[in-house]
Amino acid sequence: MAGSYNYYKMFGCFNRKFKMTAIGPPTDVTEAFNVYSDGGTQLTSDQLLRFLVEYQGEKDCTIMDAEELLQHVLNQRHHLVKYTRHSLDIEDFFFFLFHDEINAPIGAQVHHDMTAPLQHYFIYTGHNSYLTGNQLSSDCSDIPIINALERGVRGIELDLWPNSTKDDVQVLHGRTLTTPVRLDKCFQSIKQHAFIKSPYPVIVTLEDHLNPSLRAKVAEMAIRIFGELLYYPEPGCFHEFPSPEELKHHIILSTKPPKEYLESKNDKDSASSVKKDMAIEELCNKNDTQPENNEDQATGDNDANKFQLTASAYKHLIAIHADKPKDGLRRTLIVGVDKVRRLSLSEQELERAAELYGADIVRFTQKNLVRVYPKGTRVTSSNFRPLTGWMVGAQMVAFNMQGYGRSLWLMHGMFRANGGCGYVKKPKFLMKKAPNEVFDPKAKLPVKTTLKVKVYMGDGWRLDFSHTHFDAYSPPDFYTKVRIVGVPADIANNRTRVIEDDWTPSWDEEFEFPLTVPELALLQIVVQEYDLSEKDDFGGQTCLPVTELRPGIRAVPLHDKKGIKYKSVKLLMRFQFV
Repeated sequence: MAGSYNYYKMFGCFNRKFKMTAIGPPTDVTEAFNVYSDGGTQLTSDQLLRFLVEYQGEKDCTIMDAEELLQHVLNQRHHLVKYTRHSLDIEDFFFFLFHDEINAPIGAQVHHDMTAPLQHYFIYTGHNSYLTGNQLSSDCSDIPIINALERGVRGIELDLWPNSTKDDVQVLHGRTLTTPVRLDKCFQSIKQHAFIKSPYPVIVTLEDHLNPSLRAKVAEMAIRIFGELLYYPEPGCFHEFPSPEELKHHIILSTKPPKEYLESKNDKDSASSVKKDMAIEELCNKNDTQPENNEDQATGDNDANKFQLTASAYKHLIAIHADKPKDGLRRTLIVGVDKVRRLSLSEQELERAAELYGADIVRFTQKNLVRVYPKGTRVTSSNFRPLTGWMVGAQMVAFNMQGYGRSLWLMHGMFRANGGCGYVKKPKFLMKKAPNEVFDPKAKLPVKTTLKVKVYMGDGWRLDFSHTHFDAYSPPDFYTKVRIVGVPADIANNRTRVIEDDWTPSWDEEFEFPLTVPELALLQIVVQEYDLSEKDDFGGQTCLPVTELRPGIRAVPLHDKKGIKYKSVKLLMRFQFV
């Protein structure tokens, strides 16, 4: 006991108190309150409306919106008190501004035009969507698929392989030690979770390593499980992609048409195809209705008929035909075809093509889809820089969603746009078809706008982290990195000073970012805790599409390394376009 006492006495000088600084509004918040309250101590709904329209840039806001917001703030702050006043004091006003659910930096509604053809959109796309970890030895599961869909991912990839007895289909990363998951389980999970986050179409890309018999089994399974959600056009391939609006609540299959079906393109009787497809469902359930004395023969005949019909239906289920460059990538890009398609490229192929003939890729993506996938050496499920694909119009930049890192943060940031629905309308300059107007991300362009970002303060770490998480003996020393990721001319990095020993750091620093292509710019924000002797500790991050930023003073929630939002950690910031 005496030893313990001496220990604490000896080291007590290092055990500093974790005092909590009282949180007060920044000067800009106080000044805005004074201006819009006309120098008073209360802000009425009329005055709040004027602040929202003039300062926050919410031009469509009405007096009813302001009144509802005011009452919401009062109810949130004073829910234990019978409250009758109908105005906000300075603390109420500060609470409102620092509350991300009612004062978020970007909107939560779908607002892009969703009626353009599919190739006009960047599509939230996953790679090897069934893997729980690395590319070589992790388990395969439907859980990562569910997680991706619930985040808003609209492109799911499944690798299809025969099982050991060659009589069933399983999903796994082929020629590795990954453990398989059943295809029907993956299909069921896709059906159940496809439209929880977004009503817009889910594209399931199939890496097909099957024989004709197992392909027939996949077709039967897809029809039986997906039912009316499954979409396929006549005669089995798009001549022009429909729009996300037309394809709402549909699951679309995309794969390379099998060789045996490419050799039989003379089946142009679309009405007959529809009859076949309708017959499949009847055949799937017909066994139970056969007379007992003819059961064996009926079952055999039924299986043969069902196989024939389902095998024929497989090609009609492939709504988006996939392809790989056959006679050289550039020739593939410039040779026109009647039917639109999806071209798959590795990240190395895309990088090389973007460097050598980026204009051809841009033109190709004005009619077709391009899917870019990580190189095979990314065995830890790391990711590449997605801007490389987006800058040349590639719609489906496929990512390992089970991983994490700065590249994945950019992916999360891009698809926070447009209400997080998984489809982001491409900038108009990527769709221009005039010969001399093809977008070149390396071209020197004039500054289109300047984004001013002010970092006021942060809060919430004391609630989401233990008091010794960052430093065992003192409060943390936070600083914030603010950077722009976009075309080469727009890339910029800034950071605040370090605020020592404070759980609620106040920086009050402003940065300016001249932007030549704001449509492709992402604002990346990372908070770190300074450590003199070791690597700085991570304190939260977020990434926001610049064109979606709402001007004014906003509460910016931060996320962990995997992109999961913290319950309390957030920054108070201001955004202005000048």
